[in-house]
Amino acid sequence: MSQQALLAPLPTRRDEDWRYADLPALAKLWPNRAQRQRRLEGAEIILDDHITGDGWHDERVEIDIAAGGSLQGIVEQASAPGGVTTSHYVIHLADGACGTLSLVNRGGDYGRLALDISLGAGASLTLNGAIVGGGSQTLEIITHVRHTGPGATSRQTVRAVLGGRATGTWLTQLAVAPAAQQTDAVQSFKALLLDRGATANTKPELEIFADDVKCAHGASIGALDPAALFYLASRGLSPAQARVLLTRAFLADVLEGLDAAATEALDGEISALLETAA
Repeated sequence: MSQQALLAPLPTRRDEDWRYADLPALAKLWPNRAQRQRRLEGAEIILDDHITGDGWHDERVEIDIAAGGSLQGIVEQASAPGGVTTSHYVIHLADGACGTLSLVNRGGDYGRLALDISLGAGASLTLNGAIVGGGSQTLEIITHVRHTGPGATSRQTVRAVLGGRATGTWLTQLAVAPAAQQTDAVQSFKALLLDRGATANTKPELEIFADDVKCAHGASIGALDPAALFYLASRGLSPAQARVLLTRAFLADVLEGLDAAATEALDGEISALLETAA
């Protein structure tokens, strides 16, 4: 048990990383905080984290990948109703290391997956994230990616599907150090709102101190395209089938790294949201 974790103050909205968080839910739990700690290090690590249950899952995971090594993994936040998750991953990819991560944030009343990732010279990161929520859920992915050496690449792609009064958030900061020349980085966020009460938040930030870089970001938030729905209906699909097909296609970019069980569970979640929104 970390004494520092026990003494950490409750976050406030003055902290940009917690601006859209469900602070009332945390306030009920914070006095009894006993954050778990886990450390993984080596040349090749496979991460397979599936968060379930209806309690508070509060964990800090430190991962150190050696030079030329690889990290592959899935983090699925699938807590039961009433569950609260505040998971924090601190990842270092040394020179020439490669990281591929798939995140799914879909369960509990409040789910927060925060990642701090640093890349050495020539390292590469591919991070795909899916946020799928309904009801009154608050689901967040927070990423800080730091390029510390030259020639590193990072690709962050996050998609959100939100119904009911759910709130989905991706806050992301990309920092490029003076030594990180020839950085190549992309941040991409798209959100699909199924109901008028759903909310999507995003704030991509670029902090660049090198002059030979290629960095880009993009964000869009909207609803299902009526023209696309009409086209599919004209080809014989029912309205329900058309909505499922378009929503599944919307998430296709971020589902490639998921295993069959996670994909099937996510499909079930999507179908339930669409039924409620119909």
